Amino acid sequence: MKRCVFTLLLLLVSATTLQAQAPFYQGKTIRIIVGNLAGDAYDLWARIFAQHMGKYIPGNPNFIVQNMTGAGGVIAANYVYSVAKPDGLTLGTFGPSMYFDQLARRPEVKFDWSKFTWLGTPEQTEFILIMRTDTPYQTIEDVRKAAQPPKCGATGTSTSGYYMPKFLDDGLGIKFNIVAGYPGGGEIDLGIERGELHCRNLTISTYFAREPFLTWHKKSVVRPILQTGKKRDPLVPDVPSIYELMDQLKTPEATRRVANVLLAPAVFGRPLVGTPGIPPDRVEMLRDAYNRSLKDPALLQDLKKRRWTVDAISGEELAKLAKEVISQPPDVVERMMKLLGG
Repeated sequence: MKRCVFTLLLLLVSATTLQAQAPFYQGKTIRIIVGNLAGDAYDLWARIFAQHMGKYIPGNPNFIVQNMTGAGGVIAANYVYSVAKPDGLTLGTFGPSMYFDQLARRPEVKFDWSKFTWLGTPEQTEFILIMRTDTPYQTIEDVRKAAQPPKCGATGTSTSGYYMPKFLDDGLGIKFNIVAGYPGGGEIDLGIERGELHCRNLTISTYFAREPFLTWHKKSVVRPILQTGKKRDPLVPDVPSIYELMDQLKTPEATRRVANVLLAPAVFGRPLVGTPGIPPDRVEMLRDAYNRSLKDPALLQDLKKRRWTVDAISGEELAKLAKEVISQPPDVVERMMKLLGG
């Protein structure tokens, strides 16, 4: 009898030991919450990582992607930050300018941008403003002199479709009529095709990588009239930058500081984050898997087909930048609140 009890205890101890040694992620599923509609670039990047990251995480967890749209991504950001458990099983991706709503002290914001667990971004995303060619607005100078401002589409106030024309309007005196509230970029594109919108802001990489922009560009349906990089992108060498425009208009330093905060989303790119408070060992595993997946031959082949490239920034670097953009002096915060309607 004693021998049976001893054997049973030994088996229980062995089972417990084996269970303790099993990787945390074994048999589990990681969700990526996307604050954009299916088919948007953020959604497509999330699905690429969902396909490749698991093989680089001990235990080889499954991945699923869940779209959680609304309020320009605020709903998704709030969920990842304050609802999801901090166990490393919920990740998120949403617009890189979400911190604008935090700086503007919008009551619907329930997150602190600086406290997300930053895994990295696969690319930096400078923006361009595109305009229908059948309008009077052939250049940014035409917009500046126009009696009737063009209509630009946007989803929410923390998206480039809103804050770029808003900054040009309030900061530089170049007027736009911003039509916000579209569910996603696809609906904005339809608005442009129907003629109810004249313009929209989007990343240069998206404009030169996917439809309908490839066809629009080829058939001269739209033309880029402004870009956000400090240097002109080789893909749009004839399009002036916002920095050139500020030099031309002799923009004061206080406005330029606001511009620096507004343009930092280009560095955040298409970030992948986790909840605050994930155990350090899991953060290390997730960041390592993220970085290794970006070198995966199958992933790189997928990107090649999409005409996308990798211009990655690490989670550690993004975490540092996140703290910097949130720690702004009162005068910049006040200007941001005014700019975003806070």
